[in-house]
Amino acid sequence: MLSLAHYLVFGAILFAISVIGIFLNRRNVIVLLMAIELMLLAVNTNFIAFSNYLGDYGGQIFVFFILTVAAAESAIGLAILVLLFRNLDTVNVEDLDKLQG
Repeated sequence: MLSLAHYLVFGAILFAISVIGIFLNRRNVIVLLMAIELMLLAVNTNFIAFSNYLGDYGGQIFVFFILTVAAAESAIGLAILVLLFRNLDTVNVEDLDKLQG
């Protein structure tokens, strides 16, 4: 039987992996977006764990709203990356300083 502590440790591990991913890879924008999404999923895991532990379904409903916003964020981020790749032929963060507008 899994307890609340198991879910919280799992969420903490996911959050730590995403923070390490952000700090280790600051060049590729796609990996940065994936690390941010993983961080958001770690927070959602904690919301669901506490919601289940307390017997209140408000946290689980809140997770659906967060996932909806995350899907829209990912779609917009990937669209920006496609335009960036078309204009600069790269997805490196260091090349973003060449953009002017």
